[in-house]
This record gives sequence, structure tokens and C-alpha cells, in this order.
Amino acid sequence: MKKAVQFIITCVLVFNQIAKADEGMWLPMLLGEQVYADMVKKGLKVSKEQLYSMNQACIKDAIIIFGGGCTGEIVSKEGLIFTNHHCGYSAIAAASTVDHNYLKDGFWAKSKSEEIYAPGVHAQFLIKIVDVTDKVNEKIKNIPSLELSSKLPGILNEMATKETEGSGYEGRISSMFKANQFLLFVYERYKDVRLVGTPPESIGKFGGDSDNWEWPRHTGDFSIFRVYTNKDGKATDYSAENIPLKAKYALPVSVKGVKDGDYTMIWGYPGSTNRYETSFGVKLKTDIENPSVVSLRDARLKFMLEEMKKDPAVKIQLAGYYAGVANYWKFFDGESKQLLKFKTFEEKQSNEVLFANWAKGKPEYETLFNEYQKNYDTWRPYAKQRIYMTEGMFGSPLIKFATSLQRLEATLSKKDVTKEEIAKVIDATKTDREAFIKEENVVSDKNILAFVTQAFYNDISSEQHPAGFYAFINTKFGDLKNKTTYEGFSNYVFNNTVILEDTKWQAFLNNPDTASLHKDPAFMIANAFTSNFNTKYAKLYADFNAQNFVLGKTYLKGILEMNKGKKMYPDANFTMRVSFGNVKSYSPRDAVKYSHICTLSGILEKYKPGDYEFDVPAKLLDLAKNKDFGQYADANAKDIVVSFISSNDITGGNSGSPVLNAKGELIGLAFDGNYEALSHKIKFDKDLNRTINLDVRYLLWVVEKLGGATNIINELDIRKM
Repeated sequence: MKKAVQFIITCVLVFNQIAKADEGMWLPMLLGEQVYADMVKKGLKVSKEQLYSMNQACIKDAIIIFGGGCTGEIVSKEGLIFTNHHCGYSAIAAASTVDHNYLKDGFWAKSKSEEIYAPGVHAQFLIKIVDVTDKVNEKIKNIPSLELSSKLPGILNEMATKETEGSGYEGRISSMFKANQFLLFVYERYKDVRLVGTPPESIGKFGGDSDNWEWPRHTGDFSIFRVYTNKDGKATDYSAENIPLKAKYALPVSVKGVKDGDYTMIWGYPGSTNRYETSFGVKLKTDIENPSVVSLRDARLKFMLEEMKKDPAVKIQLAGYYAGVANYWKFFDGESKQLLKFKTFEEKQSNEVLFANWAKGKPEYETLFNEYQKNYDTWRPYAKQRIYMTEGMFGSPLIKFATSLQRLEATLSKKDVTKEEIAKVIDATKTDREAFIKEENVVSDKNILAFVTQAFYNDISSEQHPAGFYAFINTKFGDLKNKTTYEGFSNYVFNNTVILEDTKWQAFLNNPDTASLHKDPAFMIANAFTSNFNTKYAKLYADFNAQNFVLGKTYLKGILEMNKGKKMYPDANFTMRVSFGNVKSYSPRDAVKYSHICTLSGILEKYKPGDYEFDVPAKLLDLAKNKDFGQYADANAKDIVVSFISSNDITGGNSGSPVLNAKGELIGLAFDGNYEALSHKIKFDKDLNRTINLDVRYLLWVVEKLGGATNIINELDIRKM
């Protein structure tokens, strides 16, 4: 263990030329003296033990995984959680009805008895990490290299389960430095999480898609939850008898405010980066993958938004799904533009030339980029087709659900299948359909299917079309060049599938058979496209990924060897990280200078009565106009600071992350990045990269002045100095 941990510490200490300026998502448990010294140099005023310790309560103990892919933080001794509004959005939508529309009107529990259980929302606390590199390497040493990427996840899951068996905890083994290191992260999962407060979405989503990834930003992106335990303080399922968590550590909250240049650190669970991507990967992304995703998601969003604007019930129904599609639609567009603008492809090529020169005479590395070239050349002709299947055809919720019926078909087709096996699959299918029907909006989905079917025909080589599929449409519905042909086809599918009609669906389940499935037009589409991909292209894609995994592992091993004596951090992989930087204004282009803060006055400037994105509650307008700011006004701005920007390095998964000052006090919640640096998953820009953070004083002002929830304010340890 000591040997492997020392390797990571060495990597952290040795890559000064690679991790530049404020770049770096560091493992807090393995900071190393040099990185900690850099933090102190930036302004940090707490000890390493206060950041991370196994022997005493520390900041680490207040940082949680919230839900499936966000970060949250504990801010009171009674388990109160702050996170982003968009992280709690699905739970808020699930708790909402037309009569009690918490998305539209907000919600504030004035006592614990009013807090609303959020099914499926969990809070995970990191307990410890264990280095298991030697154990993993022993397990995988005899696996053929091209089988490693497919077999490794199962091996890691099995090992993690065995390592935590009987402990009451759960473990996940994460690969660091592209499978050159392995760490076991042990978590305690709390399943009773309750909604405590949320602003109306006119605050929580103010600015909508127009302001997404943009600065200045005036979104009050927060929601508040609480963790509950049983009476013994143990994690458990929901029960009305449960009590609030007695927190090991709660973050103090500072209302002192921020100045340009102040120290900031952000803790959380960044989802993924690929900073060691090759030039081949960058080119595939900018030429094919991102443009395809953007165009297909753009159409899906347009069709959903049209229906959401017409009916509040539809808005509630589609809210969570729409938000998920929209969040990264703009990201992929901006990422491509920034990668091209900053010539990332050319920069990667230059780095690869340096590596190739270093690798001469080293058999393990010297042919590496020739192998990369062959691998990408083999897959590239089929890359667009896969995107158009996953983001296009399966971007129709109906067709995506129909795809899940292939599991039922496979069961029914099995020789000597038992009634019990069929019944088990039917029960699972019923559950899946209930979830699908709950979120299905037929009008928007019908438009989506018509669009994506035509887009696949127009944009994908005819040799890659499912055999006979478009001939059928042509024969039955008309000229394949006409939009009306695909509209007619989509109407036919929606009018004739059994999936959408309860009576026909139940009749099918009462006597299921494969012949009936294959006659269903929705299943026909799903089956045509999956069969086409599986029989012709799935192996090509699997081989491409398997080879890329092996090449990436080797490439990073070489980079580590080549760069001895410099600092380096592993790519983000949804494990706990800390980044550090400063509150920082910036100039994105000539003659433009952005302040480090934006204020309530900016909300009034953007306000448009009745607008889908820029309306605000009347009470907020009154409070703002009367300058009723309470203790939350900024001394310099003479206003409420809504948000501020910092130079911290974050990515998706950091949503809801606490932004802490030099004393370790909460000053904000990270919720977005700026458009000028959307290349950050692959390329961190030291000059333009900014994290957009909700100022905690705006959060508290909304809670107290708009929500009247002084009970929440009174729970907090508020620091004024």
C-alpha cells in the first residue's frame, strides 16, 4: 500500500509544467506538501488536517455525493444540505402537482414535520480510501490487453463488494491515470433525504437556456434538503420515525462577501475530464461527434419547449427530462468552438511530436501513435451513425422505451423458458412502462420521431441504413425527400403501437409473444436500428474502445515516465477532489472587461414580465426596489451580490459544490462555467477559465426575505467577520 500511495503522491508533486496556474482537480487525501504549499501561497489559512483527516472531523466530512451525479454540503449540525436547484430539480418536480406546484411557486418547510421525503435521492459520505493497485494488478495480469476494458469494470465491482462486505458501507474502485493506479473509495449511503426548501424556478432557473454557460449570470441555483437517520444515528430507509442526522462536521457560512483576488477552493465530485486526450480524439469530437449531438438535441428541445409553453402540466411532466437534455446541448456546441478557437488539435499534435521523439528506441512506446492513427481511421466512417442512433432515433422516448422490450423478446425466445422467468421480466417491463408513461408527451415525441427519422435518412450513408427500413417508409408513406412523409410515418407509429394504450398493452402482457412484438411499429423501429448496429458495427465500436483503452493506458504510463519531476493530477472520475484559485474578473475579448460579481440590479435589468426565462416573483421586485437587503447587502456594491466568478477548475458533477474562503467558510455554491472556456474537459484555459458561483448571501436573502424561513437561517453557523 505504501508503495502505491507514494506513486500517487509523487505524481501529484512532480508535474509542475503540466498543471498550470489554477488548473487541477486534486485528491484532497493525497495533496502532498508542494500542492498544499501552493494553496497556502494563494491564501489558504487552514491546516492540511482541517482539510482532510481520518482522525478528526474535517471539511471532507461535510462534502457529499447528492443524488446520482451532483455534490452537496452539510451546513448544519442537523444534517441540512445545500445543493443546486438543478440538482434537486427532479425531486422538486416529483413532489409537485398542479395544485401544489413547487417548481412554479417554491417551497419552504417551516418545521421539520413539513419536510417532504424525496424518494430515490440519496446522500453519500466518504468514509475512507484504500489503495488497491497491487491487488487489482494481480487480478488483471493474465487478461489479454484487448479484453481489459470490457472485463475491468466487473472485476473492480467484485473486488469493491468483497472489500466492504459486512461493513454496512459500499465501495467503488476508481481508476486513476488511465488504469495505472486504483483506489477504493468507501462510502456510507443515507436513503432518507427530504426536501426542506426551494425557490420558485423563476429564481432557481432565472435566465434559462439563454444564460446557461454565460457570464454575467443571475440564477439563484440552489435547493435545500436534509439527511435523516434512525434513532441510533444509522443510515436507513425512509421512516416517519427517523431523526435528522447528527453531522460530524458542518460548514460555517460567511456573509462577509468576496473581493476580486480572494482565495477560493471548491470541493466536490467532478464527473469526468479527458485532459490527456490525443489529437485523434479531439478531431473526431470537433468534426463529427459534437456537431451531431448539438443538432439532434436542438431539435428535441425545440419540440418539447413548444408543448411546455402551452400547458403548465406538460411543463411539470417534462421538466426534469428537458433540463437534462438542455444542460449539455449548449456545452457540446461551445466545447467544439473553443477547441477549434484555441487550436487544441494542433497543440495536441505538438505534444505528441515531443512524446514520439522521447519514445524513440523505447519499444513499448515508439509505435504508439501509428496504432492510434489506425484505430481512429477504422472507426471514423461509422462514428456519426452511432450518434444518430443514440441521440437521434433513441432520442424519441417512445423508441427508447421500445428498445427495452428487447429484453422481453429475448426471454420469450429462450428455449424451455419457465413461466416464472417470463413473469419476472413482465413485472420489470410494467415498472419501466409506468415510468415512461409518466413522462411521455405524445405531441412532442411524435415530432421528434418524424425529425430524427428524416435526419438519419439525409445525414447517414445509405449503406449504413437498416435494411429495408426506408424502403418501407417510401412505399407506404411517400417520397423520402418530403417532410410530410416522415410526419405520416410518425403518426402511424403512435396510432398503432400497443405501448401507449393501456387496454392493448394489458392484453399483450396477458398473452405475450414475439410475433406480436415484431408487428408493433415502435418495436419494429427499435429492433431495426439496434439489429443494424449490433450485427454490423457493434464489434467495430467495441474493438475501437478496447484498443483506445490499451493505447491510453500505455500513453499515460509513458507521460508519467517522460515527465518525472513535475506535478500531475488524475482526470476527474467522480471521486472527491479539491481545486483552488481566486475570485477573478476577466476580459474575454478586446474592449470587454467582466466584473467578478453580478448583483440584484442585474436581475431587474433582465426582468421581462411573463417571460419564460426572465420573469421573477413580484415579492422579489418589491424587496429589490425597496432595498430591503437585511444583513446580506455587499458593503462595496451597496446591493445583493447574486453570483461571483473564480478561477477554480471544475466540471460536471461539481454542481452544488461548496465554494470556501481561506478560512474554510462557505461563501457560495458552484453551478456553472463560462462559455469562453467550454473546452475545459479536454483543455483548461489558464486565462479564460471561470467557475460561476451562487453567492451564499443571495441564497440566504431568498430564504429569509422571500421564503420567510427564518428557521433555516437559525440553524446555520453564520460568520460575519
